[in-house]
Amino acid sequence: MNNDDDQQKQGITISPGRCFLGATIAGALAYALYWLTANIAATFAAKPVISSNVFTMNIAIAVRTLVVGGATLATFIFALAAMGLVALGIQIGIKSLSQEQ
Repeated sequence: MNNDDDQQKQGITISPGRCFLGATIAGALAYALYWLTANIAATFAAKPVISSNVFTMNIAIAVRTLVVGGATLATFIFALAAMGLVALGIQIGIKSLSQEQ
């Protein structure tokens, strides 16, 4: 079975409105994560690790890099999902307009 058959059985319809609503939600989450990422990076920059042990410094740098990198990755995943949903909404809207004519 393909995906269209499954959607018809469940009564799920894809419309431009649903795509734009999903894009709005994903965009809001991306914006919130961007704000969070910027604040995390600013906090890490304002509070340097003070230690004379090289191993401790390396671990601290690695953890900070992973935290900022993970937050940045989540931000861009949601941003790309929002852009994809907007593009899907436009595509479905164009398809429905061309089928009406």
